[in-house]
Amino acid sequence: MASDTRESTSISDAAPGLLLRLTRGLLGQFASSDTTADRQAPPLDPRLGPWAAKVKTAANAVEQIAGGSHVFVGTACATPRTLVGALETMPCPPADIELVHFINGGAVPHDEQGRATTRFQHRTFFVGSDIRAAVKQGLAEYVPMSIARVPQLIENGRVRVDVALIQVSMPDEFGYVSLGVSVDVIPAAIAKAKLVIAEVNPAMPRTMGDSMLHIDRIDCLVPVSTPVGEYVHPMTEDQVVEQIARYISGIIEDGSTLQIGLGRVTNAALKYLADRKDLGIHSDVITDAIIPLLEKGILTGRRKTGQRDKIVTSFAVGTRRLYDLIDRNPLFSFQPIDVVAHPTTIAAQHRMVSVTQAFAIDLTGQVCADQLDGEFYGGIAAQGEFLRGASRSLGGKAIICLASTADGGGTSRVKVTLDAGESVTVARVDVHYVITEHGIAYLFGKSIRERAVALIDVAHPKFRAELFAQAQAKGYIPAGQLLKNLHAYPVEEEHTVTLKDKRTVLLRPAVSSDGAEIRNLFHSMSDEDVTTRFFRAVRGLSADDVQRLCNVNFENEVAFVAVAGTRENPQIVAQSCYFIDPSTNLAETAFIVSPPWQGCGLGAALQQRMTEHAKARGVLGFVAEILSLNAHMIKLANAGASNVRVEPNGTTVKVTALF
Repeated sequence: MASDTRESTSISDAAPGLLLRLTRGLLGQFASSDTTADRQAPPLDPRLGPWAAKVKTAANAVEQIAGGSHVFVGTACATPRTLVGALETMPCPPADIELVHFINGGAVPHDEQGRATTRFQHRTFFVGSDIRAAVKQGLAEYVPMSIARVPQLIENGRVRVDVALIQVSMPDEFGYVSLGVSVDVIPAAIAKAKLVIAEVNPAMPRTMGDSMLHIDRIDCLVPVSTPVGEYVHPMTEDQVVEQIARYISGIIEDGSTLQIGLGRVTNAALKYLADRKDLGIHSDVITDAIIPLLEKGILTGRRKTGQRDKIVTSFAVGTRRLYDLIDRNPLFSFQPIDVVAHPTTIAAQHRMVSVTQAFAIDLTGQVCADQLDGEFYGGIAAQGEFLRGASRSLGGKAIICLASTADGGGTSRVKVTLDAGESVTVARVDVHYVITEHGIAYLFGKSIRERAVALIDVAHPKFRAELFAQAQAKGYIPAGQLLKNLHAYPVEEEHTVTLKDKRTVLLRPAVSSDGAEIRNLFHSMSDEDVTTRFFRAVRGLSADDVQRLCNVNFENEVAFVAVAGTRENPQIVAQSCYFIDPSTNLAETAFIVSPPWQGCGLGAALQQRMTEHAKARGVLGFVAEILSLNAHMIKLANAGASNVRVEPNGTTVKVTALF
């Protein structure tokens, strides 16, 4: 969330979890406001007339705060900056005040050197750019816990709230104000506070849902006339961010319900969903990134299984364009964070997608998302609830994303073990998808060996050999296994094809973590198929045999697989490979197709895919040794070539097909 130079060169710009959710300085991005509390009050707005006795200046209102009070401060773009400013500038402030808050929208004063000059102690659930200096200086304490659990702790007194400082809309004719762009934990704070002071702002939109509060619950009304805080992600052409965003969008299906968060990667992913249908939103926060999808009719919510047709959220961070859209709009339902982020509610949404941005992951799947270089950075927010809820959703996807490197490419974010100062934010048992710019790994239900291999596959290629050696030294990977592919995963080589019987499969390059599914493919074959493929009776595949079929270097060894099913539960139904002979520049080919998938054109699709790949690399043609009785494979070997030579050789034939 800060704008330190380390982040400008990596995805830490793009923020883990709620990490860079208000990145590059909320203080600078939020609209400035006049925090001078004792200026002469303007004429009273007629809408406040019935409650004129409650109307005070900010300076007069904060004078009612007693020493020793625990003061809750409203969140993000609804931070009551005028009230906090009045409290900070009191000639003789009350002693032992503690300010309690989540995301602080520009209310902490700083000097020209960037040091916090707040006069109070702070308790924060998120270490954003505005509070980070105060944490370093010992003026603020970070509480590492889910913000969705905070209302419960406020209610039972574990998090003490005596005073609530909030910002609300103007009252309607019935005396109700709206909490506007931030509901989150405010209802819980108001319910517990003995003193509620509210900035009443005509610029605050009236949001619908559970955001209404009767003015009788407010003790002091402080009229303000300042723009509601605005924030928009800086424009970026970061290729790492864009590639990860493409991967994320690529696994989001029609009818999915999204938690979008504030991270740059998640917001970037939304722009790649322009061809999807009937997406929904159930999210802790919404941003301007949803507006294009709304305008294109993509965000309909029609397939949501809870609160259908509604965009459900707890707070909004964006620009006036978003605020005008949500003002009095029944499409949007703003609700308390403990309601929105309840794991049972999240899990009830079919195809729920949640994305958390991280700083580091180890080869067992432990994730650090709230510390950077030993410093607390960002927070947990409600990511734990969303990850667990999405993982239990029917068709849901719980995603961790991170850049493969940090420090301008100098260090790997995929590590054999997390470093000192990198806490475990997400336990390995809760990790499902892990996405870097080099691919997608799925870890849930996988062994330590399978996790290590899958994560090395999505690490930056220049660190894979080192990670592989470290994993073998720790016993994560067997000593006999080899690492052959040191190239970035070629996502452009993935193709979905529709077969003659209308079934679809994904044709993609093989990766070393495909070993278990390759073995399953072998055992799906009949004895006749095994003899046809291997020219002898083979009862099983050794570890070396499996690795030869999927752990290839993609230089003179190339392998593709055909995958059916979901990414969470993939089934490899066919495999093909070719091995280049440098002396002839011809490649020997081989195929395995599961019996239920034979005769539907899958072999031909793999042959075509390999032919396209080999031609692009300058290979002259294919060579195949085939049993004479295998007419189908002989026909397949003839396909796609202009010059074919068939040479009998006893019980086999040698087919040479030149491109």
